[in-house]
Amino acid sequence: MRHAADPKRLARELLGREFETLEQDEQKVLEHLASDRMMWLDADEAGQAHASAGDRLADRVAAVGGSWGFITAFGIVLIAWVLINSPVVEALGLKPFDRYPFIFLNLMLSMLAAVQAPIIMMSQNRQAAKDRIAARHDYEVNLRAQLEIIRLTHKIDRLVKAVCKDGADA
Repeated sequence: MRHAADPKRLARELLGREFETLEQDEQKVLEHLASDRMMWLDADEAGQAHASAGDRLADRVAAVGGSWGFITAFGIVLIAWVLINSPVVEALGLKPFDRYPFIFLNLMLSMLAAVQAPIIMMSQNRQAAKDRIAARHDYEVNLRAQLEIIRLTHKIDRLVKAVCKDGADA
């Protein structure tokens, strides 16, 4: 199956519009259609291709920080902190390092939240960018399918006219 090699001609034949009046996405699809190139783009691969080390770290922190394993482990650490610094431990002759109202624990939690929240937001922003890439890809695939259907419809119309013309001659 060979397409016309000129995207400008395809724009006129398939869409009835000039190539220059089309949106950039439509032009890109017509160029791909004209060259017979496939447009395979995976959003995750595209996102990873441009990801810095900080971006990848943010994704890992968000994956760990947003997991039940992290919540469970963090809960255990908090309970252990409170138990180690409770009056019961003091009664056993040990000296707590952060007595009630756990000021040092509050400081640690505040610092964790201050660092973790922006990192998770960076990861969410990257995910939003991946979603935009996926949406653009879906749009391009749908547009290409639409153009292929229009092209095939034109071809079928020409064949029907040719068959009808030959039938009328017989």
